[in-house]
Amino acid sequence: MERNNRSTLRVLIVEDSEDDALLLLRELKAGGYIPAMQRVDTAAEMESALRARSWDLIIADHNMPGFDSRQALQLARQYDRNLPFILVSGSVGEEVAVDAMKAGANDYVMKNNLTRLIPAIERELREAENRRAHQRAEETIRHLAFHDHLTGLVNRAKFERLLTEVVNSSVKGGNHALLYLDLDQFKVVNDTCGHQAGDELLRRIARKLQQKIRGSDVFARLGGDEFAVLLKDCPTERAIRLAQSLIESLNAYRFVWGESGVFRVGVSIGVVPIHPGGNPRILLSLADMACYAAKDRGGNRVHVYDEEDRDILQRRGEMYWLQRLQTAMSNGALVLYHQRIAPLQGGVGHWELLLRMRSGENDLINPDHFIPAAERYNLMPEIDRWVIGQACRQLRRMQDLPGSGRNRGGCFINLSANSLSDPDLIEFIRQQLRIHGVVPDSIGFEITETATVADFEEALRLIETLRRLGCKVALDDFGTGMSSFAYLRSLPVDYIKIDGKFVSAMLSSEIDAAIVEAVNVISHIAGIRTIAECVESREILRRLIAMKVDYAQGWAIGRAQPVESFFAAGAS
Repeated sequence: MERNNRSTLRVLIVEDSEDDALLLLRELKAGGYIPAMQRVDTAAEMESALRARSWDLIIADHNMPGFDSRQALQLARQYDRNLPFILVSGSVGEEVAVDAMKAGANDYVMKNNLTRLIPAIERELREAENRRAHQRAEETIRHLAFHDHLTGLVNRAKFERLLTEVVNSSVKGGNHALLYLDLDQFKVVNDTCGHQAGDELLRRIARKLQQKIRGSDVFARLGGDEFAVLLKDCPTERAIRLAQSLIESLNAYRFVWGESGVFRVGVSIGVVPIHPGGNPRILLSLADMACYAAKDRGGNRVHVYDEEDRDILQRRGEMYWLQRLQTAMSNGALVLYHQRIAPLQGGVGHWELLLRMRSGENDLINPDHFIPAAERYNLMPEIDRWVIGQACRQLRRMQDLPGSGRNRGGCFINLSANSLSDPDLIEFIRQQLRIHGVVPDSIGFEITETATVADFEEALRLIETLRRLGCKVALDDFGTGMSSFAYLRSLPVDYIKIDGKFVSAMLSSEIDAAIVEAVNVISHIAGIRTIAECVESREILRRLIAMKVDYAQGWAIGRAQPVESFFAAGAS
């Protein structure tokens, strides 16, 4: 604050002498200030003045009847720790002045040397503003650390801390509840109008929902389009009614974005009662499961957590396997097995690579346990790439074995439905083949009939590209669809794998045997070779040979073995 600015200065003068106060007033005016001054000389008057308005500066005498600068300083610091406090006295000694500075006074000036007053005021006003700016910056940092930058709501870190406090307090009594919200159709707005529209939608929804929530409750954005509400002293029944009112509020809302159109957005909500002794992170996880149970049932509805709920139990199982799978992927606990595909009409056999998860030293977990969780949470593309990379390494090793010049057949890899639409998959396969020096026709990919039917155009594009690359393609689990044979005209595959449920039942069911024979005959007419799955007995094997099925795979041929045994056999 420069003295030439003619700034108004709100100054509280603690002084029992009116004449001395007038001297200070004259000094301030001479220094270029316009003083807005009030004089007090008792603790009560000073406290009243501090409550009544804010001040830029306090100038205090040291000795007054029944009141002194030490008491004045204590009062000033109670109201504003950054408010400049300058001691101006004609009787203060050096020891008293030093004690006042230690106690928090900013400076002291002798009454017989007021020439120091204006420079001291200017310095302290600047430093006070710097302290306030620093304090504001710290407050902003603290706010950003615990609030969502987009909506201004409490963020996940702060919400979990507040949830912990409520859980701990619930031991003493009280009913509390947790809501977990996930927007329905938010991705439509984001994909259609862009992220700027998505951000604006989140801001508007946050404001709209906040109007429905009590001031005592905590409303947070957890991330993405997920929110949570902590309802204090709220029985479950009331929490359900509130959740329903939030859904109704959004149902009535329309989001308009320029010329892109008008959008409706719903919300799925999971409700979890908060019981004494609960774990905050587990509570959030349960509320998340309840929310996604609501989504699985069509969305835009409320689902209350129940320990016996089948949907919740399924999701808990998936979350358990998801966590184990992620751990296995990070610590190398995924392993490959292989199973022989034997030729029945002469020729060279093949192998299918099968995924297992190592548990402990000797136990193995079949993929039936963890693949559903990987499919639901879109981990399959990453797993598929891992298997492809491992397969190419193993094929390279096989090619380097003594006697590898003879034809050893092909290695087949299962591709998940999630990978069909992966735009970078082909380039990844091409890169792995090049890096490891693997001949493309020594590797084949199996795609299930179900995945092919679900996204026929993508499947056809992938099959055609893989075959142009030189790889083989097999249509897996064939016969499960109602119109399976119709696809044989359109899909340029090399092999058909006849679904195992027909093969395993063909001795006891003439219908199943007829289906196997029909698939084999029609495939041959289309120029496609056949592989029978789940061949578990010699009797089935003889029947397949008589039907002229090309290949067989199953326990009657050989059980799945570690990939290392593949190389041991090759070396021998």
